[in-house]
Order: sequence, then structure tokens, then C-alpha cells
Amino acid sequence: MTLQEKIGQMTLISANLAVTGPKVPGDYMAALREGRIGAVSVLFGAEQTREVQRVAVEETRLGIPLLFALDVIHGHRTVFPIPLAEAATFDPDLWERTARASALEATADGVNFNYAPMLDVSRDPRWGRIAEGPGEDPWLASRFAVAKVRGTQGDDIKKPENMAATAKHLAAYGAAQAGRDYHSVDISERTFLEVYMPPFKAAVDAGAVAIMPGFHDLAGVPMTANKEVLNDLVRDQWGFDGVMVSDYNAVTELLAHGAAGDMAEAAAAALKAGVDIDLMGDAYAQGLAEALERGLVSEADIDRAVRRILDLKEALGLFDQPFSRGNPDFLPPLQVKAHQNLAREAGKRSIVLLTNHDDILPLSAPPPQIAVIGPLADNPDEMLGPWSIVGKGEDMVSILEGIETAFPACEIAHAAGGAVRDAADGDIAAAVDVASRADLVILCLGEEAIMSGEAASRAELDLPGRQSELARTILDMKKPVIALLCSGRQLCCPWLFERADAVLATWFLGSEAGHAIGDVLSGRHNPSGRLPVSWPVDVGQIPIHYQPRPTGRHPNYQERYSSKYLDLPVEPQFPFGHGLSYTRFEVTEVVASPTEVGPGDEIVVQADVINRGERAGEETVLLFVHDPVASLARPVLELKGMAKAHLEAGQKTTLRMTLNTDDLAFLGHGLKPVLEPGDLHILVGPNADRSSLKEAFIRVRTGSA
Repeated sequence: MTLQEKIGQMTLISANLAVTGPKVPGDYMAALREGRIGAVSVLFGAEQTREVQRVAVEETRLGIPLLFALDVIHGHRTVFPIPLAEAATFDPDLWERTARASALEATADGVNFNYAPMLDVSRDPRWGRIAEGPGEDPWLASRFAVAKVRGTQGDDIKKPENMAATAKHLAAYGAAQAGRDYHSVDISERTFLEVYMPPFKAAVDAGAVAIMPGFHDLAGVPMTANKEVLNDLVRDQWGFDGVMVSDYNAVTELLAHGAAGDMAEAAAAALKAGVDIDLMGDAYAQGLAEALERGLVSEADIDRAVRRILDLKEALGLFDQPFSRGNPDFLPPLQVKAHQNLAREAGKRSIVLLTNHDDILPLSAPPPQIAVIGPLADNPDEMLGPWSIVGKGEDMVSILEGIETAFPACEIAHAAGGAVRDAADGDIAAAVDVASRADLVILCLGEEAIMSGEAASRAELDLPGRQSELARTILDMKKPVIALLCSGRQLCCPWLFERADAVLATWFLGSEAGHAIGDVLSGRHNPSGRLPVSWPVDVGQIPIHYQPRPTGRHPNYQERYSSKYLDLPVEPQFPFGHGLSYTRFEVTEVVASPTEVGPGDEIVVQADVINRGERAGEETVLLFVHDPVASLARPVLELKGMAKAHLEAGQKTTLRMTLNTDDLAFLGHGLKPVLEPGDLHILVGPNADRSSLKEAFIRVRTGSA
């Protein structure tokens, strides 16, 4: 290969749609024919990808096939709930099934390289990209990672219905200062390794073939050029031998970071760190040859990167069958219908019932007249959520349509009350007039889809526009009110939780949003979603999560000199794992055995669960541990397991969860894993509120993990 052809394999361009940065320059087909492009983003469709692949295979000197990359974050043509919503199901099997359906649809459109899963743990809902990830907990995010990699890559990545999974954005991108996207991250090495890296290690162990570093810098070192993390840790220590692809324009942005003085230095820094493919920055194309001439990189550095890229193309089967993807036959009508059904299942199971005063829900006997009010009621485009490139608004089921379908005998009236970010006095007055004639009001409030996701940080987390005014005016009418919150993050509106009769987090649920909501409101589905994040009362509590370390002065509202606020509670509005049901579950007993363990031993935790309500339902039980005395202060709770029970009214079952003593180890002094002796608390229950948990104890014998 010539140097130009090698650098071409390392260059990824955006073909026909650029959503995060500069447009592609010039005629990329000419560059392709000259061997200067190895991968193409945002080109999909069987006919289009096959033709461009034909040019790569038949009209270039070497005939090396292309990677076709796309952000298939939460569905392709069928749109599933945003990842934060889907994480609320606490169900790895569902996560894998939706990834599998997405892979089938995307590969039918010729895509073979997915910029997903997004695995950034985030504890700051001001950061818009919290919508794209699995929430605040590293253990849950690690399970999410494994499921999404399996669903995307299948049992054999070479099969035409499978595509490459890219674990992104390594790592700690979700800890951007002040929740401001692309901003610096400055955290301890311990927090980096304990909180933000585990999902990426899980993805690597599950066989993810690609990794994308984040835009951010970590303590002054841009991640795109962070050799210590990308190469020394991920490649050398973890054994990752796949492809690393930069984020959009991130190599060129090393100049803006102040980490490189010119394009050659930027290209050299990224390549030396382990980045194989330059996504839309043109830095490798412009700078690598000069970097080689100046001795900043060696040809061996370039060869290593190219070899990894070619190995990935070989693993995908592209050399043998370059046109195997891009086959509409992958998706017969029955398969498409199955994906719609799956979207409905995922949607209704992602909904979290936050409050339900006086058990107003479900609407088993709905009133004759229902008013559906709010800017998101009849707005199917917004149900797409952020990062839905291929899905179409006209294919989404609106909330209004779902409610009309769920309650066919009711008279349903609708008024928008204005737009999400703007409303005139007349808009609110019209909505009040419609509500005045109804027996029940369903308020559909929240964000526009574009207000979550990339470049969508928010300093305030209340309802945008005049929605608060609209909601308060409706609430003042003293009618029964159910509020639906459509958003990509937690919204701080404690007054709404207090005054509305019920509030549900309905997120952005995708293709079947309206039907999923109708299923829950009507009681056809008993809500089972749980918060994968702590829900703050106010932005003043952020960052917020359930894993703080104990302080020497625990919060005590009667003691001035304790760790508390003067003007806010310390506790969140709703804890991690919160989610109500139409029935009532109780964990009655927890037993851990054996009660004394040493290195390599397994612990079996059994929890008796009973449905004390009058309806069948699904209960998710979470297993936490706490090490009360250690050489380093440990978090007050750490999630280490979960189990589900489907119980009829009055039914009782025993759930069984297992731990290994490796699960009890932590990074000690020197950041090496240790298993320390002492008593350990095993806590089981529905959420991270300590008062809701049943407790057992084990003793750990001395040893090293």
C-alpha cells in the first residue's frame, strides 16, 4: 500500500448528512476512487451503499471495501425508547433484543459500523447526553454494555445481519464540568476507574470491536490524545485489539484544546495515543504525511493502525462478501411488525410511575370526558427523541392518538396550550377552556427532543417556556390531573409532584410512544419501570447520585454543623431505583450464605418477595452491598445484582442472586484490587432509599482479589 492509501484507510468522511460539525468538502467519490477514503458516515439505504461499495471494490487500485457507519443509538427505522428510558427497565434481555432489532434494520440499509452503544455514566442531568446513556450506576451500565454489544454484533460479527459495535465515549465524558457538553473533566483517578471505566471494560470483555474516545479533556489531556488511557490501559492492560475511531472532528480539535500546534502534531498525538480512524477531521489526511517526515510518527505506527482497520473489515466479512449487507430481504413484513411490537413493549416497560396519589391510576373506569392538554400531546415528531437519524415523525404514535385508542368510549378533547418553548396568552386560555369541560386532565409536558442529546446542556431543569404557567393554571381548577413528563433527563418541578394526582416519566419513547402510554394509563400494563438515576429536587443538588461516601458529619437537619443545605433537602426527589406499581410488593426476608467467605467463594443471596396488592405485576429487586469499615471510605451503597419476579396478587416467591468475592473487592491504596476482611452488609429492596432495604450480613476473611 502507498502512504496515501494507508492514510485513506484511516480517514472517515460524512457523505450526505452532517449533524455535529463541518460539512464534507468537495466530491468524496473522487477521493474514494483515489484510495483516500476508508469509511463513510451517514450513508444508508441498500441502493446507495451498494453503489458506493461497488466503486470502492471495483474502481480503486486495491479494491478494499468500505465501512459504512451510522449512529444507531436507539433504533433505526423502528425507534425504541432513548437509552436512559430503556435503562429504566433494568432488563438486559430487552436491551439485547432492541439492539438486535436495530442491527437487523440498519444492516438491511447497508450499515456495518454502529457508533453505539453510548456507555457514559452520568450524574448530572444538566448534561444533555445523559439521554443517550444508561444512567448513573457503573454496575447497571456494565450490564447495559454487554447486552448492547451482544445485540449489535450477534454471535458472529461476520454474518450480514450483524454490525460492529462502538463503545463510546471513553471515558468520563458524562462528568463534564457544570454539565456543559464538550467541557473539561477533572476528577480523581479513583473515580475515573471505579465509576466511569467499568462499562467500557465490560464492553471490551463482551467483544466490542471498536471504541470511540470522548471530545473532552481529562485533567488537561484531551481524550483523543490520551495515550496513558487509550493505549497503556485499554490496549495494553485490557488487551483491546480492535479499532479506535475519533469522535467527529476531534483530532483537529486538539489544536483548539491547545494540545497541538499544527495539524501534523494533532495527527501524531492521536495516532500515538491509539486512534486508528479520524472521523471527519481531515487531520490524518492533512497531517500524517508531514508528521512522518518530521519524525513525529513512524511508518510502523501507521501500519499498526491500518492493520487493525483491515482486520475489522475482514472480521465483518467485507473482503469475501462486500455486498452482503444492504439487503431489504432482511426485513419481511412480519419482522417489521415484530419490531413495532417490541417498541411498544420497550416503551411501556420504560415508563416510570413517579407519583400516584390516592391511586388515581390506572384508569380502569375512565371518566366520560378527558382533556389532553400540552404541547407534547399531539406532537409525534418529538417522540423520536434525540439521535434518531432515520426514524420519521409521521411514523410515530402521538400521545393523543395513544390515549384515543386506549379509551375509545371516552370523549377526548385536545388543546396544545402553546409550544414547548413559547405560548401566547390565548393558547393557555384555549387550553383552560377545553380543560374546564373535562372530568379529567392529562397534561403532556416536557422538552423538545432537540433539548436533549448532544450540544443540549441546560442550566435550569424546570419546564421550558410557559409550561409551568399552563400546568399551574390547570391545577388551580381543582380537577383530577395526570402529568406526563416527556424528556431526556430528570426535570426539577417539585410543585408538580406535590399537586398533580399522578406523574409519570414517559421520556422519549419512540415509534410506539402513544400506545405504550395508553397501555399504562389504562392498566393494560402495570408500570414496572425504575429510575436508573437519582431525581433531584433542584439543580442545587447536582451532581447527585446514590453512591456518596459517608462523611464525618452525616446530614442532620437538627444539627447546624452537619453536611446539609440550608435551603434544600439532601435527599433526592426520588431515589435511584424508584418506580411505583399498581400493586404493592414487599421483600419480607433476606438470607445470605455462607455467612463467612474468602477469596474465590460464591455468596448466594435469597430474598422472599410477596405481592400484597390486588393486581399482577413485575417487581425488580436490587442487591446492594456496603462495607462499613475499610482502609478507604466506601460508598454508602453499591449495586451488585438484580432480579425480577412476575407475581399474581397474593403470590410469593424466592429470588436468588449470586455474588463472587471478586464483586466485593475494591481499588485499595495504589489503585490495586483488594478484598479486605471484615463484616459486610448485604441489602436488598426496590430502590436506593436505605429505609426500603432488608439487610443481611456476611464476614469476609482476609485475602487479595
